[in-house]
Amino acid sequence: MSITKHWKRSLALMAGAALLFSACGDSNDEKTAAKSETSSAAKADAPGVGGKAIGFIFVGPKDDFGYNQAAYDGSEAVKKAYPDLEVLQAENVPETAEAERVVEGMIKKGAKIIFTTSFGHKDYALKIAARHPDVAVLQQGNVIEGKVPANIGTFFGNVYEPVYLAGIAAGKATKTNKLGYVAAFPIPQTLLNINAFQRGAASVNPAVETYTVFTSSWCDPGKQADAAKSLLGQGIDVLTQHQDCTGTIIKTAEAAGAMSVGYHADASSLAPKGWITGSEWDWGPLYVDMVKTVLAGDFTGSKYNDNFRAGYKSDPAEGELSPLVQSIFGPMVTDETKALVEKAKADISGAGSPFAGPVVDQDGVEKVPAGTIPSYADLENMDYLVKGVVGKMPS
Repeated sequence: MSITKHWKRSLALMAGAALLFSACGDSNDEKTAAKSETSSAAKADAPGVGGKAIGFIFVGPKDDFGYNQAAYDGSEAVKKAYPDLEVLQAENVPETAEAERVVEGMIKKGAKIIFTTSFGHKDYALKIAARHPDVAVLQQGNVIEGKVPANIGTFFGNVYEPVYLAGIAAGKATKTNKLGYVAAFPIPQTLLNINAFQRGAASVNPAVETYTVFTSSWCDPGKQADAAKSLLGQGIDVLTQHQDCTGTIIKTAEAAGAMSVGYHADASSLAPKGWITGSEWDWGPLYVDMVKTVLAGDFTGSKYNDNFRAGYKSDPAEGELSPLVQSIFGPMVTDETKALVEKAKADISGAGSPFAGPVVDQDGVEKVPAGTIPSYADLENMDYLVKGVVGKMPS
């Protein structure tokens, strides 16, 4: 074959190959484009996408120095982060079918993201999610058993961890070795807090006991005042609580010259003399990240489409979103006590736990064996009070 013929043949082969690769490239590009369009369409139809508003319901008032105030502040952070979306806020929404009615009104106004923020809102949140698959429902507290539907999830922080730290401060501050705890209902979250508080106090003061009264209400100032006065009458000099509205108990303790440990929100202004410390919520960063995930069309299958929990030993990404905040210390808290609290926090953040075994209940029954560190999931169903807690759960 001559050189000329050889080059002509080579050029022909190269041209054919170029056409072949061009055709393959066009085919691949079309497949990629089609896949991208399908993915974009799926995200556009994902739960929570395309709404004009975001709805929040609160079981109590937004200025309760407690649970609802913290949640309301979180909703304000969402309002600031998403100024183009209307943020609908409803206070004093009970844990009844009224919650459904209020949420349905928000959905009619264009809300496709709903935050139901109280433990007892869960059943109504599930009904809303079932009726509106295009709406993303974010339930604060409680647990969804079994398979979690694609457009709902629960979330919370393991607040018993900072409550344990507050117990350390209370255990060092008490003069009578009698602490008082005004609780609402004997649900796992409440029992975890009572038990963590007692175990934290006992870790630095083995003689201490925690006297507990249940009010059967999240916010009833009359019942709270009666419970607080009853406890103070028994020689208790430190009061704390698991109530949604916290002002009454803190004011009652301050008026009696007793000390107080806060919960949910910073109420130190109510107790300039008797404030020790407390546990607070900072929901803003977590709420905003949840909304971001939903609006991106990525909610289904995400960590929020589950029973999401954040605590001191969360992974780095979740740790940044943890709503848990240790309250400021009062004037009677010594540097020695602050150091003990910091040491315990470091331990919990690593391999430790407020419920590192052995854990024994009021009847002396071992619940967590020595050398055992229970997981977050193991503790979600707590149904007992630990040794050192005085008082019984209502039946």
